[in-house]
Amino acid sequence: MDIHNSYADDRFTLISIHTPEFSHEKVVDNVRKAVERLGLPYPVAIDNDFKIWRSFGNRAWPTLYLIDRQGDVRLAKVGEGRFGVVRGAIEYLKENEA
Repeated sequence: MDIHNSYADDRFTLISIHTPEFSHEKVVDNVRKAVERLGLPYPVAIDNDFKIWRSFGNRAWPTLYLIDRQGDVRLAKVGEGRFGVVRGAIEYLKENEA
């Protein structure tokens, strides 16, 4: 899934929120190294205290949210894969939102 690069020219912003599942994932330097190793070109916020996790009512890793320009959640997808659904939702918003 290369959503970031595919929609960079469409004023689309991808932000990753890292909420640790395991204790070694709480170490900021470990996360920084993983981001560098993976070559992630978008910001990764660290949610070690689960504030963002709880504010969205998350229950599983990973959970993806598509939020429109007004701040409304337009898609919530739990689990990996099915990125065609994500792309379809982005395309729908591009066509139907000014």
